[in-house]
Amino acid sequence: MSDHTQMRVAVVGATGFQGGAAARLLLERRHRVRTLTRRPEGDRPPLPGVAFTAGDLGRPDDVRRLFEGATHALVTMPLVYEADRVRRYALHLADAAREVGLERLVYNANTRLPRTSTNVAAFETRRTTEEVLRASGVPLVVLRPPVYLDNLFSPWNGPALVHDGVLAYPLPADAPTAWISHRDLAEALCAALTAEGVEGRVLDIGGAASLTGPELAAAFARGLGRDVRYVPLDPDAFERGLAQVVGPGAAAGIAGIYHYAATGADPRLMSGDEGASARLLGVSPAPVDEWVTRQPWQIWAADEEEARP
Repeated sequence: MSDHTQMRVAVVGATGFQGGAAARLLLERRHRVRTLTRRPEGDRPPLPGVAFTAGDLGRPDDVRRLFEGATHALVTMPLVYEADRVRRYALHLADAAREVGLERLVYNANTRLPRTSTNVAAFETRRTTEEVLRASGVPLVVLRPPVYLDNLFSPWNGPALVHDGVLAYPLPADAPTAWISHRDLAEALCAALTAEGVEGRVLDIGGAASLTGPELAAAFARGLGRDVRYVPLDPDAFERGLAQVVGPGAAAGIAGIYHYAATGADPRLMSGDEGASARLLGVSPAPVDEWVTRQPWQIWAADEEEARP
């Protein structure tokens, strides 16, 4: 399928950051996008052009309605880490995808996965989803991204970066990580919908380079034009803060990734693949310092100015 042929894409997770970035990019490229949501109309994120279908991944009829008429699907699972519930969601997606005869399904695993099984729900529920979707027989491409630069442009990191030059994150300072932005991940996900030679593949997509904590801080320093130092954040402290935003269950699931990283069991888990996946997909993730220069960091500076008497 050429880039100019309109796709009808069912995007699971379009109300989240990663799925939303992909949905917006598909719309920019004049494809049709539909998503499933439990949120009432007044509580939905601004996604002009997206067709919303009210429903729940736990109800197979709702998932079938989402997939009706779709040519392709892009799946990012919600922040749910209960094994049985996630398996049920995955089975509903697989059944609906098979019934409508999708041309291709792209699954964003949301994280890298260790080669062997672990006791980390954030890894194993995503591994289960991948296995269920693959068993469906639907043409499948899997992307396993590492960690997102957008996590650092947030109320928790922005002010400390702008005012104090402190970049705190719950990854060991010596762990090389191929940080990628939501936009660059969206580029890769959308490319995977039609790219040749990737069907059936698992792609460890990542950013332009693998950086340790101090190397990440140096890239931010270049982008911000000020000194920046990296501070490894305690995963327990990260989990407590995150629980106030997404709730304790989701926070525990997400934080499991960082507790695992802190053990040092797989120090290169989040590192890049030397650009191999990006080349297969024909995308070019931006270097970190270039991404930094494009963000409106002044909003955090403005907050401090307004707080002064």
